[in-house]
Amino acid sequence: MGQESGTQKIIVGVDGSEASLEALRQAGNLARSLNALIEAVGCWENPRMYDGYVLMGIEGFRESAEKVVTQAVRTVFGPDVPPHVTINLIQGDPKSALVKASGNADFLVVGRRGHGKLGKLLIGSVSASCIAHAKCPVLVVHSRDDGNSH
Repeated sequence: MGQESGTQKIIVGVDGSEASLEALRQAGNLARSLNALIEAVGCWENPRMYDGYVLMGIEGFRESAEKVVTQAVRTVFGPDVPPHVTINLIQGDPKSALVKASGNADFLVVGRRGHGKLGKLLIGSVSASCIAHAKCPVLVVHSRDDGNSH
């Protein structure tokens, strides 16, 4: 697992949701304890083309993901982002991208996002996929506003 240099690495899935902000906060706490690096990962995909038609206005997905992750990092860590925190943008499905990134990490931290009225009983599909397939331990955190303790 992790880095060959001996420094531990924590991957955090970030999509701008309150759950992902809490995941960043918890990763920050964990990183302080372990003297670890944090890599905030944002994923983006281009929409699929249907029957050879090119959709108008499909550019800017990478830039939007970068803006979301950058804002999330600044929200959690402040305007002077610590040097041990980096941003990585990955083109692809978040489930696959985070599982793949976990192969080069010591921990993967993701936020829990439920679905509708059953949300408090379920975890989101990205969290579930990470739990099932990640190559390192996974920490799934709740958002502060879901009424659960951490």
